[in-house]
Amino acid sequence: MSTAHEPRPRDLEVDDGEHGAAATVAEAPTSDDDQNDDNERTNHAAARRCAHHAATVLRLVSGHTGPGLRHGWDALMHWTTVAYMSDEEIRRRLVKKHLDTYIADRDATRSNINRLSKKTGKMAREAVTFGLTPEEAARLRATNTELQRQRRAGTALARIPFDAETAQPTEAQIRRHRTVQSLARFAGVLLPAGAATIGLILAAPTAGLIALPLLAGAAWWLGRHPVELTQRPLPADLVGPAELEPLLLDADDDPDAAELEEEGPYAIANATTPEEAEEALRRAIIHEGEDVESVTDARREPWGWSVRVTFRTGSPDDLNKEDTYKGLVTLLRVRRNGLLIEGDPDDGAACTVRILMRHPFTAELVGDVPYRPPLSASITDVFDFGVAMDATPLAYALAGLMLLMVADSGGGKSGIMLAMAEAVTSTRDAVVVNVDPVGTGVDALGPAITLSACMDDDTICALLEFFLALCSARARLRATYGWGNLWRVSPEHPAFCLFVDEWPQLSPRAKALLIRLLLLGRKEAIWVYGGSQYGTKDHLGEAIGPKLSAKLIGASRRVDVTELLGAGALAEGYRADLIRPATHNARNDAGQMYAQGLAGMPDRPMRYQVREIHADYAARVGAERAAAGLPDVTHTLAEAGMLDAWLELQESCANNTVMPAGRARAPEILLTIRDAFTRENDPTYMTLDQLHGHLRRAAPDPWEQWDSLPNHDRLRELGKALRRSLDDADVALSSQRIRELEGKPRGYYLTDVQEALDHAT
Repeated sequence: MSTAHEPRPRDLEVDDGEHGAAATVAEAPTSDDDQNDDNERTNHAAARRCAHHAATVLRLVSGHTGPGLRHGWDALMHWTTVAYMSDEEIRRRLVKKHLDTYIADRDATRSNINRLSKKTGKMAREAVTFGLTPEEAARLRATNTELQRQRRAGTALARIPFDAETAQPTEAQIRRHRTVQSLARFAGVLLPAGAATIGLILAAPTAGLIALPLLAGAAWWLGRHPVELTQRPLPADLVGPAELEPLLLDADDDPDAAELEEEGPYAIANATTPEEAEEALRRAIIHEGEDVESVTDARREPWGWSVRVTFRTGSPDDLNKEDTYKGLVTLLRVRRNGLLIEGDPDDGAACTVRILMRHPFTAELVGDVPYRPPLSASITDVFDFGVAMDATPLAYALAGLMLLMVADSGGGKSGIMLAMAEAVTSTRDAVVVNVDPVGTGVDALGPAITLSACMDDDTICALLEFFLALCSARARLRATYGWGNLWRVSPEHPAFCLFVDEWPQLSPRAKALLIRLLLLGRKEAIWVYGGSQYGTKDHLGEAIGPKLSAKLIGASRRVDVTELLGAGALAEGYRADLIRPATHNARNDAGQMYAQGLAGMPDRPMRYQVREIHADYAARVGAERAAAGLPDVTHTLAEAGMLDAWLELQESCANNTVMPAGRARAPEILLTIRDAFTRENDPTYMTLDQLHGHLRRAAPDPWEQWDSLPNHDRLRELGKALRRSLDDADVALSSQRIRELEGKPRGYYLTDVQEALDHAT
């Protein structure tokens, strides 16, 4: 029984939900063991709830991941076993492989035939032009043999058509192809990928733990989006057996005969008759889109073919358009400058096409320089200077010409001027006056030159001023004598022929005087023959070129052609831009030119070759003519009241005494070196060996003393002597290694020589 001091148990009221009655429970004191039991029961309940939720999530994930893994595996096997390809697709792929091989073999054979044909043609053309060494002849024979072998192979291939039925694979071949593809994918992709994955997991387990959720996520996505494993439709680029007919190549595509069939152009080298040459050109022109009415009158020339072409619509000038011209050159397989088109002046729809297969001017065609005895000719006579491509002579009179000749360095400009000056020195009624601001002009004629002013601007200006004054004096005399509008040339009243080389190098003052003389001198028999590397206003001083009565143009820029001959000159056939200037090692087309305004010559785009006058020949005939006596100019100058001025001018030209203050004449050794470059048509460089010959010619005694030595010792001593001479003359010019030549021999560059000359003067 409880006492008054004992605590009474607290009554607890518990709601009995089932009976709806309240029960009173007495709460008794609890111990530590009871508390632990409660905690354990709570943890177990939480664990059961977590397990329940995890099981629910796993059931949900596995419901999609499992099928996703199966779908992924099925897709992988579908790709590995090539199940997405139908048997028909494999069949077509195998047939197309055979067809591609068939076409590739034929194309390769054709390419080899074309390559060898071009190579053989080039070697044959070079053989005609330059001859062959035994080694080159052996290479030509070997190349030709290989070409014939390739042609036979091409003929055999062309006669074997592609048989679609024979190329069809069997069922066993299709299964074998599928099996081989499957094994290749397994061994080449799956096996290496699996090995790499296992190696990565073993090396870095963390990477595997990271990859596992990604793999599970992918599998879960595949479970919700299964891949449809079907065979794909046939690709559009695969042809079936019934569709192969359009791809069959012509069975009669014989490389030996195809070039002569109607289907397309063929190389002009394959033409053996005039009819075949006409047909080759006709097809090439039609291929370039031109409307041809007829191709006739083909004629075999020493250099190739000349053919007449008549157009139905369009113009013959269209053949000289750049794209058309290049297309014709390619189709006919000739060299880049191998077509010359000359319009017919009497028929605007016709032209003559010249097809160059080799160098157009052989030594036999050009001939030798005709010998002209002293005082045997008149300046009014017609002189024979060379030959045209059609074998007609290049012959014209020099009287009355105000002439400009334009040609690049190496174009033969100086040689052509020397040829004309040589003709003048043979006359009894004309004299040569030589003018060159940077070189020696036509001085190879030596004492046959009446007056020479070179490399001194004041002397040149004094000379031009003298002849301008003579123009006025002769105009007065002409009126006194009643000679009408032209000076009457005779041995007592000779003409003065001024040869002015390197026109652009004249000073502005000299250019102005020269242009005035060109305008005034023709009537007074003071005629100027100018030479320039350029024909444009900015080089000549004024746009005087088109106004001159006669123009010669050699290897030049296109702008020079149109500046001198008019905007349509190139289209008309004046293709001086195709002429190749000489280089140090090759003559190329030096001395070839087009002409307009020559007396007695037609104005037509015909290419001419001027006969070369060698320096030794010019020196020989010059000495002979000087010994026989030159035309006497004292009488005509005395009549004009200018004899004293003439004598003073002769003395100035002989001594170069007319010089500006502070200016000195260049040292002789430097002038000799510059003259050597001029005589070689101003090449970019000259070696010591090349220079030695010019030094011997200028002064034999000091420069021939090493000729008996071996070549290496001779050049060493020559270089030392040149160095001493240049140092003694205080000239800052040193020999250089010529990097462009094999062995890098020592020599001089033209730019260095010209710079030293400018500095010295």
